Formats: sequence, structure tokens, C-alpha cells
Amino acid sequence: MAGDETHLPGNRVRKLDGAGPAESGRSRGPGRADSGASDHASARPPDTLGLDTGQMRELGYWVVDRVVDHFANVADQPPVVTGTPADLRSALGGPPPLRGGDPLEALQTLADVALSHMQHGDHPRNFARVPGPSSFAGVLGDWLGTGFNGMAASWVGGSGTATVELVALDWLRSLLGLPEGTEGVMLSGGSMANVTALAAARASLGSGVCYLSDQTHASIVRGLRALGFPPDHVRILPSDDELRLPIPALAAALQDDRRAGRHPAFVVANAGTTNTGAVDPLPQIAELCRAEGLWFHIDGAYGAPAALCEAGRRSLRGIELADSLVLDPHKWLFQPYDLGCLLVRRPGALERAFRITPDYLADVTGAGEEVDLRDRSLELTRRARGLKLWLTFRIHGVERISEAIAHGIRLAEYAERLVGSDDRWRVVTPAQLGILTFALRNAGHDEHKRRADALADGGYGHLTTTWVGDQPVLRLCIINPRTTEEDIAATLQRLGVRLDVART
Repeated sequence: MAGDETHLPGNRVRKLDGAGPAESGRSRGPGRADSGASDHASARPPDTLGLDTGQMRELGYWVVDRVVDHFANVADQPPVVTGTPADLRSALGGPPPLRGGDPLEALQTLADVALSHMQHGDHPRNFARVPGPSSFAGVLGDWLGTGFNGMAASWVGGSGTATVELVALDWLRSLLGLPEGTEGVMLSGGSMANVTALAAARASLGSGVCYLSDQTHASIVRGLRALGFPPDHVRILPSDDELRLPIPALAAALQDDRRAGRHPAFVVANAGTTNTGAVDPLPQIAELCRAEGLWFHIDGAYGAPAALCEAGRRSLRGIELADSLVLDPHKWLFQPYDLGCLLVRRPGALERAFRITPDYLADVTGAGEEVDLRDRSLELTRRARGLKLWLTFRIHGVERISEAIAHGIRLAEYAERLVGSDDRWRVVTPAQLGILTFALRNAGHDEHKRRADALADGGYGHLTTTWVGDQPVLRLCIINPRTTEEDIAATLQRLGVRLDVART
């Protein structure tokens, strides 16, 4: 790219050729970004509360070094450390500081105390829940956005940051196979994205009954309750033997509700459940929803990104048929917390549900093709969440991200082979989208919990216990590209799986 120049941190970087902020786009008020904006700029302190540029650089470089050290050495640390309330309050609390202190000491306290007492989703042997193995590219995007105090609420207030978010959403739309014209918004995560989707669906179709399975994430039921759905408008159907939403039971429930005078309106399907990675029969549900005039929502907060690789695409066939789809890039697209994405096939549905037009926003309301992202969810003030995802795609590309996702799918299948080779254990649900559940034969929940706790207490790895029906199980969620086969084998060995005949 013409004019592009790479320098080490701290050196001045030459601006790209072409129009800069002062030469293109709309300029509002006196805050023009040109060198002659003020004759007194050098007398103005660079930091709102008084740090000078030397301090700012020194502290900033310290943070960069500390974060890079964390990335480089996280595998040598325990995947989770939990402190006691008393100890943490003692180190982090006390009365409000009346006078400023040593900034480096404060940073060290945050790093050594607060940030060391937590679960590290980027640890290669953290297999608990859905760990978030963030990429450094995502961290860079977040840092840059935070450093510029970037917002993406109105077009006038953030046309560049809004465009980045819209572009990243459209990349996801294209990669997942949804049609052009699909609209979207970025939110804090799956909980908020799902409730936003269902609010938009209800604004479009009116009130009605929502159908979901007993494997649907608990936050969706909570969201429906918060939206005011009465209990008889939330139909939770038993899943089938493969833990999927059964089509015959869904069709029967629709007819039962119609006979009872209720209005079927929405179906929530799973594209990778949190417990087992199960995927509902998406094409068949989509066909039923089209025939019955229902809104088809897919919760792919965890699993949907797997559609970027061939193995995941086979499992997620039909995901492109959703009326609305949720995915969390802070799970399997390697972004730092927090980032959830909502895509809606029906243009204008989000604005119809959330648009606001008070007098005090008249000056920052977009026109024509300009998009005010505040009108696509309940958030008015919105941080520029799209920067990190955009930057990750630009730095690494779809092929590298796809391979990183496929790696997790392969490792879960490898873990399944290891467990299946020891007849004292049994695979309860097969490897699906990076998740495996398994159990020690004739052992109860307490024994499984004891083994999981011993693994975590030893500092080597971290996984969770859960239940599949009435069966207590151990659960591995394997999505970190830095996890190796040796990590998997050594973790299973510490849990008591024999590997003498399994290493093939």
C-alpha cells in the first residue's frame, strides 16, 4: 500500500497516502484534525488528568510488555486461580485514595493481583465451559479503540468505527452464507445478542409463543422472561436421544397451541449447544418455520463460527436459513471479551424495534445510507467493538482462522479416541464442534467432581463437570489453536484414562 511504513513501537509512523481526517468526510465544529487547529496546543496537557507524554509512553510500554509476557508464558501458569474475598479486598481495597500514587505500582497490583486471580481462557489446557482464547490481533484492535476512546453509536459521531463494524458484520454474513441485505449489530455477548434478536422478532411479528428445547442456553429463557413473555408462551420441548430439537414434537406443539387459541410465532434452534455441542436439525426446522410463518432464530453463540471450516460447515448445514443468528467472536473467533454478533435476515427489523428519535439526537442522526448503530439494540453509548474483529481478519485472513477452528474439532475427535480405548470409561456424547463428554463407568457425580478438582488444584488443566440427562459426566471444550495432542493426552491421563493402547 503506497505510503505505508512499518516502525517499532514509539517511532513516528508516516500517514498513508491520500486524504486524511482533515481532508475528507464531514467536519463538525472546531475539532478539525489539522496541524493548525490551535496555536497553543503545545501548552495543553496531553492527558485529561495530567500525565505527561513521557509517563504515558513508559506506562504504555510496560503494559505491552506485560501482556506479551502473559501470552508467551500463560501455559506455564495454572489455568485458573481463585482468591478469597478477604485476601483480595486486603490487596485491592481500602479507603478511596485522596491523593494520587505511583502509577507503575498501581499497574503492577492490577496485573499481579486482580488479573492473576481469574480463569485464563487463553490457557491451552483450559477446557472449562467455553474458554475464550484471544488472539493478540484482537487485543491490538481493542487497545487502539480504547486509546482513541472510540464509539460506534451514531454515524456523525463515529462514521469510521461504524463502517468497520458494518464491514466485519458483512464479512461474517458472507462467510456464514446469509443473503445480501442481512443486517447486524455487535453486542456484549450471546445473552444480549439473543434477547435483542427475540425483541426484534416480537416487534416484527407481535406477541406469540416461542419454542425451544431443553438444551437451549438458560440465558435465552431468562431473556424471554425479561421481555415479558408469559410462562405459557415459552414452550420448552424435550430433546431427542441425540439432544436435538425433535421435529415431530415441535410440529405437534404448534398444532396444540393453535387449537388452544395461542399464536405460534418463534422457534429457537441450537447451533452447538454449550453442554455437548449438539446441533439441531436446522434445514428441517427452517422448512417448518417457512410453512408455518414463524421466525426462525438460531443460537450459534458458541458453535456458529465453526461454519468457517469444512468440518464445521457439514455439521451446521442450514445455518444460512436463519431469520436471525447469534455468534460470539469472543469464543471461537479468538477475540478478547466482550463481543457478540447478531445477524438479521429481515432488513429494517432491528430499527423497527429499537430506533429512537429524541430532539437531543437530531444533530447526530444519519441520513440515507448512513447507519446509526444505536438504533439496532438497546445500547445508546456503544464502544467500537468491531475494530478487533476487523483487525484480526485483516492480519490473519479467513484461511488461518478457519484452520485454527478446524484444529479444535480435530483435537476433540482425538480425545474421543483416547477415552474410547479405555474400557473403564465411556464416551457419553461424541466429539461435536470441539466438545466431548465422557464418564467413568459406575461412578457418580462426586467422583467426577473430585477428579476435575484435583486437575485444577494441581494447576495443570481445567475442565467442568455437567450432566447429560441423568448421567454425570466430565466435559472438555477444546477450541484453543495452541492446544496440542500432548496437552489432551496428559490431561486425560491425569483424570485416570489409560493411554497405553490409545496413542495412535
